[in-house]
Amino acid sequence: MKSLVLAAALAASAGMASAAAEKYVLDASHSQVLFSYDHLGYSTTFGMFSGFEGEIMFDQDDPTASSVTVSMPVKSMFTGWEKREDHFFSADFFGAEDDDMITFTSTAIEVTGEDTAKITGDLTMNDVTQSVVLDAVLNQTGTHPMANKEWAGFDATTTLLRSDFGLGAFAPAVSDEVEVRISIEASKAE
Repeated sequence: MKSLVLAAALAASAGMASAAAEKYVLDASHSQVLFSYDHLGYSTTFGMFSGFEGEIMFDQDDPTASSVTVSMPVKSMFTGWEKREDHFFSADFFGAEDDDMITFTSTAIEVTGEDTAKITGDLTMNDVTQSVVLDAVLNQTGTHPMANKEWAGFDATTTLLRSDFGLGAFAPAVSDEVEVRISIEASKAE
């Protein structure tokens, strides 16, 4: 479910980058977008996107001056069952080609607490762009003990409607609402 993806991923900061913002590059090996939905009332089904690319212009002193851009191939989706993935990639849902991408670009940020914010951005999936809001948490910044460089970690959540992105097949039996959980790590660019 493409709409889950972005969401993207997306758990960084938003707004316009300022001179104080520093560039961070996503650590693809420790950044994931998890999604879940109700299947006919019998179970909660899960999937994941991983290995995506992106950058954060992060201003710790003024998070509203930060921004994030993320992209991931639709076909990077993993559900644990190949036939389900094939169905999601079919014309019933994404009609996915090898080069189809899901993207998220932040447009604004509202600081809501010491380490929390609402990040608004444009999520594009299935050739449809919608504004989404992520509830984001800054987990930690500091020197990574193994990489010996500056690092940042963020988590975020949102709820998307599949139908908003032209992916509403079988709704409402299979829930239109998709819960999205994002966790990313990023290293300061050199």
